[in-house]
Amino acid sequence: MTIKDLMTKDVATVGLEDTAATAARKMWDCDCGALPVVDGVNKVIGMITDRDICMAAMHRDVAPSAFRAADAMSKRVFTVTETDSLSTAEQLMRDNQVRRLPVVDGNGQARGILSLADVVRATELGAGPSKPISSSDVTSTMARIVARPDGIGGQRASH
Repeated sequence: MTIKDLMTKDVATVGLEDTAATAARKMWDCDCGALPVVDGVNKVIGMITDRDICMAAMHRDVAPSAFRAADAMSKRVFTVTETDSLSTAEQLMRDNQVRRLPVVDGNGQARGILSLADVVRATELGAGPSKPISSSDVTSTMARIVARPDGIGGQRASH
């Protein structure tokens, strides 16, 4: 099983100039908690989560319709391609404490999204990536993703 087999192919995206309210509406409509932010040619340039929107609105003391997705997005984005291995994706999630990776083509354009839940499903199904992912690998990744920067338990903001 490959990333192409597991990813969400019809990924919703939001543009730089779209409001945070537009991003929130798309998340609601698509039942997801994060969206890739794309430029005018569909190149992934960031990620925005429901938490990003809530925190930006609270800090600005304004409604999500009053600021752009670009103002709340994470600009540091980690991506994979359809041909990358699942173990590569899982390691990228672990190393960077992210739950979702946009899947891009050679030009960086959005083609899908791979979530930690997709990796867990692949592990449960016994999918055979080039380097097998064990349930302990997934558990370790999840523990790393939710670790706070100070090393104390709890949850860290991540995609």
